Amino acid sequence: MLGYTTIGTKDMDKACAFYDGLLAEVGASQMFGMDRIKFYGTGPDAAMLAICIPYDEKEQHGGNGVMVAIPGGDRAGVDKLYAKAISLGATDEGEPGERNPVFYGAYVRDLDGNKLCFYEMKMG
Repeated sequence: MLGYTTIGTKDMDKACAFYDGLLAEVGASQMFGMDRIKFYGTGPDAAMLAICIPYDEKEQHGGNGVMVAIPGGDRAGVDKLYAKAISLGATDEGEPGERNPVFYGAYVRDLDGNKLCFYEMKMG
């Protein structure tokens, strides 16, 4: 259902260092890109996350209500992603914890203020 999601950055080098380190934790890497956009994923047929300098060259800003959710696999994986993001300079938006009986999540903002969620969801 989802091909890719794009989020903005004002500093491609810093964003690449952040996402190279963070997404390696879930087996993803930078797959391809150009100067103003880089795509991360685990394979050509899987959903991807792209970081970019906005096409209109206006200031990047995190959208209110916009969030990218990255599966952690399990609770330990969520905890690990959260800790990695914080170690890479992300800011806390909600420490790892159970949010409801089927959802365990953690929230951060990346170096550009984009909101990320790391989660485990168990249905039934």
